[in-house]
Amino acid sequence: MLVARKYMAIPDYIKLKKGSLPPRPGVYFMQDVDGKIIYVGKATSLRTRVSSYFIRPADERIAVMVQKIRQIDWEETPTAIEALILEAKYIKKLQPPYNQRAKDDKSWVFLAFTRDDYPRPVLIREHELAHISKRQFLKIFGPYKSAGSVQAALDALRKAFPWSICLPGRGRPCFYSQLGQCPGVCTGTILSRDYRVIIRGLMRYFDGRGIEVVRSLKRNMKAAAAREDFSVAATYRDRLWALEHIRDMAILKRDDVNRSQFIDAFGRIEGYDISNLAGQQAVGSMVVFEDGQPRQDCYRKFKIKTVVGPNDTAMIEEVLRRRLAHLQTQQTTIGKETKKWPRPDLILVDGGRGQINTVRRVLKEHNLDISVVGLAKGFNRKQDELVYDKSDHELARLVQAFKPLLQQVRDEAHRFAVAYHRKLRKKR
Repeated sequence: MLVARKYMAIPDYIKLKKGSLPPRPGVYFMQDVDGKIIYVGKATSLRTRVSSYFIRPADERIAVMVQKIRQIDWEETPTAIEALILEAKYIKKLQPPYNQRAKDDKSWVFLAFTRDDYPRPVLIREHELAHISKRQFLKIFGPYKSAGSVQAALDALRKAFPWSICLPGRGRPCFYSQLGQCPGVCTGTILSRDYRVIIRGLMRYFDGRGIEVVRSLKRNMKAAAAREDFSVAATYRDRLWALEHIRDMAILKRDDVNRSQFIDAFGRIEGYDISNLAGQQAVGSMVVFEDGQPRQDCYRKFKIKTVVGPNDTAMIEEVLRRRLAHLQTQQTTIGKETKKWPRPDLILVDGGRGQINTVRRVLKEHNLDISVVGLAKGFNRKQDELVYDKSDHELARLVQAFKPLLQQVRDEAHRFAVAYHRKLRKKR
C-alpha cells in the first residue's frame, strides 16, 4: 500500500513507498504517473537528499523532472560506498531518462582495473573510454556521476584492500607503503599473484558482492589461524575490521565542484621542451596531440631570444609567452586576420617544480585556467616523476589513467627540440 509522505517539503500528490524516508544511506527511485522510473540517485541520508529536490532543484532540467514525479521508492544500504555502487548498477540496468548524459557532458566516469601483472584502479571518463581498447582492462565499473566520489570510495577502501598505482621496480617505498596502504608493489615485496587476490576482492566489492568479500576474509583468517600462521591471520583480521568500520559519510559529498570544465585526455595537449648546449643555440619546442595522436602540422619551434646562459626555466617562460600571444587574433599589415592557435586543454612541460610554477604564473597573468603537468626525467620511464596539483582530483585522475600518453607527448617534445637544436648547430 502506498503511504503519503510525512515531510512538508514533498507535495501531497507524491506518494512514498515503504513508509517514512529514513535518515540512512541508500538509493532512491523517482517514478512518474505510470510508475516508470525516470531518475535514480544515491544519498548519505535518504530523508535529507530526497526532500531537497522539492526545496531547491539543482538546475532547470531537474526542475522539469520534479514536476513529473508521482511516486518515490528507495533501497537502503549499509554504507554510502554501497549506495554509490548500487546507483551505478541501477543506472546501467534501467537507463532512466533523466540520468542520461547530454552529448557534451563528459562528467560521467568509469572505474577500470588495468590488465597488468599488478593491476591498477584508474578512473576514465566516457568520452575517453571511446578512444581506447577495453581489452587492456580486467573489468570496468560504472557509470558514476562524480570522479571525486569514486576516488573517495577507493581511498576509504584502501585499508581493507591495499591497492596501488605504483609500478614495480621503484626501488624505494612510496608514501602509501609507509602508511601500510600499499602492499609493496613499488619495492617488490609482494608477488603478483598475491596482489591480484587483493584486487579481485576490491573488484568483487565494486560488483556489489560485499557480503561474499566479508565471508571470504573471515574464511581466510580462520584458515590462517588454524595452521598457526598468526601474522597472516592478523592481516586478514585488520582488513576485515577496516571493511566493517568504513567511515564514508563524506564520500558522496566529494564532487567535482571545484572545476568548471573537465580535462579531456583526447583533446588538445601541448608539450614543451628546451634544448641547448650550455645556453648556446637554445631552442624551444611545442608539440600538439589531439585524439591521442601527434598533430605535426601544429608543431612550432622557437629560437630563444631573451635568455643568456643556461636557464631552462626562463627559456620555458619566453616560449610560453610567445605561444600565448597567438591565442588572440592578430591583424597583419594588409588588414587580414592571422589564424590563431587554439586554446590547449592541458599543458605538459618537460621539467619539475620550477618549470611548473613558472608556467602557472604566466597563465595566471593571462587569466587562463589551464591545467599543467610536469614530467621530470628518471633513470628509466618507470621512474619518471609526474608533477601536478595533487588537490585537483580531475587532474590526478587523468595523470594516473594516461601516464603513457603523457610520456609520449614529453618524448615527442624532446625529440622535436633536440632535432631543431642540432640543425642550428650544424648550420653554425
